Amino acid sequence: MNVDTISDFLADQRDEAPEELQPLVLEFETLWERKLWHQLTNQLIEFFNNPGSAPQRLQFYKVFILKFADKINQLKLVDLALKAATQCRDNQERLSFMEAVVKKVDHKDSQDALVFATIAVARVKLDLEDLDGARKDLDRAEEVLDGFDSVETIVHAAFYGANADYYQAKMDFGSYYRTALLYLACIDIKSLNPVERRNRAYDLSIAALVSTSIYNFGELLLHPILGALEQKPEDKWLRDLLFVFNRGDLAAYDVLAGHISSNALLAKHSRQLREKIYLAALTEAVVRRPPHDRAMTFDTIAAETKVRPDEIEHLIMKALSLGLLRGTIDQVDEVAHINWVQAKVLDMKQIGNMRQRLLDWDSSVNQLGNWIEGVGQDVWAA
Repeated sequence: MNVDTISDFLADQRDEAPEELQPLVLEFETLWERKLWHQLTNQLIEFFNNPGSAPQRLQFYKVFILKFADKINQLKLVDLALKAATQCRDNQERLSFMEAVVKKVDHKDSQDALVFATIAVARVKLDLEDLDGARKDLDRAEEVLDGFDSVETIVHAAFYGANADYYQAKMDFGSYYRTALLYLACIDIKSLNPVERRNRAYDLSIAALVSTSIYNFGELLLHPILGALEQKPEDKWLRDLLFVFNRGDLAAYDVLAGHISSNALLAKHSRQLREKIYLAALTEAVVRRPPHDRAMTFDTIAAETKVRPDEIEHLIMKALSLGLLRGTIDQVDEVAHINWVQAKVLDMKQIGNMRQRLLDWDSSVNQLGNWIEGVGQDVWAA
């Protein structure tokens, strides 16, 4: 395409563009003629970021951008391509389009762009329910990523975001939970609209509850994304349920349990949830005790966890196997000797209990000091 043809194309596109974008399109030709590729790229990104440019993006990419694609930052090229791909007719066309982008940036000096584009292909395959194909692309991207000393945050965010969607589709809740939190660590959550924040918080909460490998929700409880569940009454109970599990509050769990049937996944895993709250109650009972008083009889554990006496040993063994507790079980005397409990995020009530324990300890130390001073006066004098 010669300069005159480019000029004609830009003139046509300027006429079709919304009025507020016409000055940008007019500037494209000047930057093109002066071969100011960096400035032209930034102006194109500004143009593509404007919702009013949507109908023109695909044409701009195919007719204009590809003419100087090799001269600009390849990561920004993929970013422009991704925005153009939103205008494809369907996922099949989008897949073909993004696969062509992968080939375009497959060079030794643009591996970050290659990863970015490969992840985009994996996302389209997820939309097409080709989970095996998406997994292969994500594994290929991860292999390249592992060879980098550093990479743009946008690439890592895309990688973790696509992996989270893959694990969610596979119903691998533990992997989804961990990967989705990594994704959130790579972005500013303010960049998500309210619906996206709510959906992410909701999905993370469900995954944490039904996962067979997640028993400590501390990272989620401290994350600002969870605030999205406070906006509507129909969501707030889920946030409250997480905190109930965190403090092992059986009475509060029974109050909130009526909401569980409103979610199909929670309803399906209701028995598992009951076991999980029992484990939480057990660890909380241990946390409340000072380290020197953690030999607990089965009867004591049964009273605090509401578990039947004949299931107490199984409950303790489950907690030990999951790494929630460390210790030994005296089966003859029916006593559990606990010497370690997994750390957890504390709410204000739990912090209050810990404060009282510290005050009790301080008082005990003072009493011991006074006793030693009293009985040892002759020694000190000597």
